[in-house]
Amino acid sequence: MTDVRIETERLLLRPPLQQDFERYAELYADEEAARHVGGHVPRAIAWRKFLTMAGAWSIQGFAMFSVIERAGGRWLGQLGPWKPDGWPGNEVGWAFHPDAWGAGYATEAGVAAMDWAFDRLGWEDVIHCIAPANAASKRLAARLGSGLLRSGRLPAPYDAEPTEIWGQDRAAWRARPR
Repeated sequence: MTDVRIETERLLLRPPLQQDFERYAELYADEEAARHVGGHVPRAIAWRKFLTMAGAWSIQGFAMFSVIERAGGRWLGQLGPWKPDGWPGNEVGWAFHPDAWGAGYATEAGVAAMDWAFDRLGWEDVIHCIAPANAASKRLAARLGSGLLRSGRLPAPYDAEPTEIWGQDRAAWRARPR
């Protein structure tokens, strides 16, 4: 599945490539951008985190996509299916470079990734694990048709912080207005 490519009007979603790392490292070096996705980290740790997605693609056959702007080839962020061991469900998660915020890229990519997760992976439901203070991610989840399901905790090393678990099932996704 590592040759998966999804095109939308403005975006290309594909598995990560080494050329994506520079902007990925910028995202994780930015305190505000990385605040709700595990915190900012030095470049060496960002590299290890980056390789996690490539490994998930190789082992599980899915992981978050690199989201690429079709017009210029700029890496905008990552978004897509994600299910580490011990996770509270089948997640479609996201993290975007701060210069990509506010342009609707996450919503456009989210719709494509949710379709892919339900259609190609056969998932019956999808969750989004969101830090309680992350208002922007809550708005994105709501735009995708998800609602707050419950409070929860993620597995270590993220278990110290509470998490809101948003989501929906396949029937709700299919019934949403297009």
